[in-house]
Amino acid sequence: MKHDVKAPAVGESITEVRIAGWKKRSGEAVKPGEVLIEIESDKATVEVAADSPGVLTIQRPAGEMVKIGEVLGFIDDAASATVAGAASAAAKGNGAPVSPAVRKMTSEQGIDPASIRGTGKGGRVTKGDVIDRAESGAKSAAQATTAPASSVSSAPSPAAPPLSRAGGATYAGDPRDKRVPMTLLRQRIAERLVQAQRTAAILTTFNECDMGAVMELRAKHKETFKAKHGVGLGFMSFFTRAVVEALKAVPTVNAMIDGKDAIYRDYFDIGVAVGTERGLVVPVLRDAGAMGFPEIEKGILALAEKAKTGKLSMQDLSGGTFTISNGGTYGSLLSTPILNPPQSGILGMHKIQDRPMAVNGAVLVRPMMYLALSYDHRMIDGKEAVTFLVKVKEGIEDPAKLGFTV
Repeated sequence: MKHDVKAPAVGESITEVRIAGWKKRSGEAVKPGEVLIEIESDKATVEVAADSPGVLTIQRPAGEMVKIGEVLGFIDDAASATVAGAASAAAKGNGAPVSPAVRKMTSEQGIDPASIRGTGKGGRVTKGDVIDRAESGAKSAAQATTAPASSVSSAPSPAAPPLSRAGGATYAGDPRDKRVPMTLLRQRIAERLVQAQRTAAILTTFNECDMGAVMELRAKHKETFKAKHGVGLGFMSFFTRAVVEALKAVPTVNAMIDGKDAIYRDYFDIGVAVGTERGLVVPVLRDAGAMGFPEIEKGILALAEKAKTGKLSMQDLSGGTFTISNGGTYGSLLSTPILNPPQSGILGMHKIQDRPMAVNGAVLVRPMMYLALSYDHRMIDGKEAVTFLVKVKEGIEDPAKLGFTV
């Protein structure tokens, strides 16, 4: 009996997804629970596991766009697992053995290595051969998608449309260019950033904070903290606590606009921007106001790990009342973060840098960080924005106010 492998539903409003990569080869024996394929939506990557034993047949290759519920392949539980296993172990391209690296690449792309003409020594299939095959396949799929049904004609095919650019200008192309389709996640990021700029009155206010007290506290307690709680003591827990206290003091920053109404929240679901190979994602730390330092550190660590391995769920990425973005991780000294709609505020952290500061009439070198609060001026007045940022600064410079305990 054949069991279909279908593109799963990954969210209420999502009707189309991309095949990010196959984890098993066509003709390979699989067991229930084994991951078969990764599906990429505009928010996250979802794994699809086998629900029955048998031999996998791949029908839709990696890189293709598919509809939710569409059949991507099937598992035949009547086929011989022994034969399939032997076939996959002896996978060859053009009669020559296939290296583990090439086998992994062809598996992820959903390509049969035997169908690739090898250019390596003795006809071996190289990684370059796999890349060329994947690119030619993607190009063919794109042409098939855009070609009209009545494309069979003696007239020459029209050239591909030029790239769109800001202001309505177009890019005609250059022979040296390499055109690569944007991932769904990258497309979604672009849409949301443009949406934020177009729909909100974004303004940014700046301040700076002395990180000395937090750094001294971490240096003194980090080993004890890790031994007791099994997680490191980082800067993010201090900033999360400082943000929660500032949001309590200035609740408008935790609010949002919905049509002609203002929605106020007395809970604190803090989004934490995480950079991944696929792009920027903002998983949400739920009910951070009820968490102590250990719970915050563990929560952020778990979300960051899920983001980097592509295991974030829709629940992880949904909602959020305020966002923290740490550009200092990459060395940014100062920036103006963009709102994460429909939130009204986002805090930008930056690189810690020693600077000469006037302290009680003396010039001292202190570890300083610039802070930036971007906010929706439709919801938040300048006085409230400045007050919020000062509250964050005060919490960082005097961490006793944040309730830190080992």
